[in-house]
Amino acid sequence: MPQSLHVLSAHIIFSTKGRQPWLTQNIRERVWAYQSRILQNLECNSITIGGAADHVHVLCNLTKKFPTAKVVEILKKDSSKFIKTLGVPTFHWQDGYGLFSVSPSHFEAVRKYILDQEKRHKHKTFQDEYLRILKKYRACYDERYLWD
Repeated sequence: MPQSLHVLSAHIIFSTKGRQPWLTQNIRERVWAYQSRILQNLECNSITIGGAADHVHVLCNLTKKFPTAKVVEILKKDSSKFIKTLGVPTFHWQDGYGLFSVSPSHFEAVRKYILDQEKRHKHKTFQDEYLRILKKYRACYDERYLWD
């Protein structure tokens, strides 16, 4: 087959350092839009971004041009620099991240889940949500290293 095809959908989750509520309501939409542009420039498509004051969820089809870890590194580094220009000079993302595969049949449900983050986090913490997702995906983790 002469053509290489690639569809790898992922749900990426990461928090602010120490879950600080730096992503205030007045900058969130600009941050999500900026992150979307970063991903578009990396040739990641079908992007949905949302979150709350202390974390972000990204749904996208990953590029075949860059390793996954590089995509997340660029996304976090470049958006961190942008957030600092918005009046949050001490801003940092947490060191790690979660990345979970999404089947085409679940893509729309995950998209809606991400867009509903603000409402969801009126009743549930980021930590509770993240632990639920880790258990759902049967991810092996050591809770001593989950939170920074």
